[in-house]
Amino acid sequence: MSGNVYDELKERGFVAQVSDEAAVRKMLEGKPITFYVGFDSTAASLHAGSLVPIMAMVHLRRAGHRAIAVVGSGTTMVGDPSGKTEMRQILDETTIRTQGQAILIQLARYLHFDGTNAIAVDNADWLLPLNYVAFLRDIGRHFSVNRMLAAEAYKLRLEKGLSFIEFNYQLLQAYDYLTLYRKHDCSLQMGGDDQWGNILAGVDLIRRVDGGAAEALTFPLLTTASGAKMGKTAQGAVWLDAESFSPYDFYQYWVNCDDRDVGRFLKIFTLLPLDEVRRLETLKDSGINEAKRILAFEATKITHGEKAAEEARAASAAAFGGGALRASGRKGGHGSPFISGGGEITASGNKDVMGDITVLPTTTIPRARLETGITPAELFTEVGLTPSRREAKRLIEQGGLYVNDERVDSVERLLTIKDLGADGGMLLKAGKKKFHRVVAG
Repeated sequence: MSGNVYDELKERGFVAQVSDEAAVRKMLEGKPITFYVGFDSTAASLHAGSLVPIMAMVHLRRAGHRAIAVVGSGTTMVGDPSGKTEMRQILDETTIRTQGQAILIQLARYLHFDGTNAIAVDNADWLLPLNYVAFLRDIGRHFSVNRMLAAEAYKLRLEKGLSFIEFNYQLLQAYDYLTLYRKHDCSLQMGGDDQWGNILAGVDLIRRVDGGAAEALTFPLLTTASGAKMGKTAQGAVWLDAESFSPYDFYQYWVNCDDRDVGRFLKIFTLLPLDEVRRLETLKDSGINEAKRILAFEATKITHGEKAAEEARAASAAAFGGGALRASGRKGGHGSPFISGGGEITASGNKDVMGDITVLPTTTIPRARLETGITPAELFTEVGLTPSRREAKRLIEQGGLYVNDERVDSVERLLTIKDLGADGGMLLKAGKKKFHRVVAG
C-alpha cells in the first residue's frame, strides 16, 4: 500500500467510478480536503446498504480529511428518481425534518461531528429559501435537457413516466455541491453509483459558474453473492436503528452471510487492517465461520458499540455455538439459566449471563393466552419465525420446529404455562438458525 487513502478505498472495493483518478489520488495525498456525501430523509433510519458511503467517509476522516454529511430535507421534498421505476412517495415537511434529525443522530456515531473536522448540514437551509425564477435563470440555464434525458437515472423513469418535480432533482443536487464548494471549499462529492450523473452535474456546474475544480467518486451498488440487494432480508431492511433492527439480529445478518461474500464484506464493513482481511480470506471449510464471526462482531461494534456487539456474540454463541439450546428449569443468580461454553442454556456453566439471553429477540404475550393454550403454528407465526401458519404446520410435519429444544411433534399441540422455563421464558427454534424467546406478561 502506498499510504494514500484513495488506494486503500480502491483495494477495499469502494470505488466504482471517478471523474479523474489521478486528480483524486493527488488531492487525497496532499493537505486535507473537504468532501461530502448526501443522505436524503426518506426514512427514520439508514440501513446496512448506507454503510458503504458511511464507511468510506470514516476512512477519509481517519486519513485527516474533513467530512460534511448533508441531510437532504430539501431534496427529499422533491424525490430522487435515480434507480427508481416509480415516483417516490411525497412526504410532508414535518416528517422529513423529523426523519432527518434521526439520521443525523445515527451519522454522529460514525463521524463524531465536532463542528470543524466533521460537520452536518441540511440542504433545506439553502434550497427552501430559493426564488424559483431566479434559480432557473442563474442555475437552470447551465443544464442541457438532452444530456439530462440521456442519463441512466432518467432513462429508467422515462419508461414509466418522469414527473416535472423529479426532473428538477439533478439541478438541486448540483446546486448543493456548488453551495458547499463556495461555503466550505468542498472539492469532492461521493455517493452511490446511481448518483454518477447527478454528481457530475455538480462538478460541471462548479466549473461553469465559478470556474472551479471539483471531483466525483461513486461507490458500487452492492448486491450479495446470491443477487439480493445489500441490506435487505426476506423480513425487510437491515436498519441501523437498534429499535427497528436489534443488535442481535444485526449480528446474525452478518454471521449468516454467504461464504462468497465474507472477504468483500470484511474489506468494506470493518476497519480491520487489510493484512488481517487477507488472512481471513484464506480460511476454508469450518475456518470460514471464524471469519464470519469476526465480520459480524466488527460490523456490530461499529454500529451499536462494543458492549452490544459482545452481548450479541454471546447470545449467538449460546444459540449456535455447537450445542443445543434448552432451558434447564434451574435458576441462576438473576433467576435465569446459565449458558455453558458449549452453547447450551443449562445450569452447569460457571457464568451468569442473564443479559446474553435477553439479547435474543423476545416477545411478551399475555399470561392469560398461555393459560388457555396457543398452537405452535399461531405462536411461531406471531413472533415472525414463520411467514404463515400454513408454513409453520409444514415445518412441524417435517420436524423443523422446536420448543425448549424439544421437537414439536403435532400441529394440535398446545403451548401453555407449563412450557415456560424457570426464568419465565420459552425458547422457540425454527430450522437451524432462527431463534426467538417468548415471555409471559
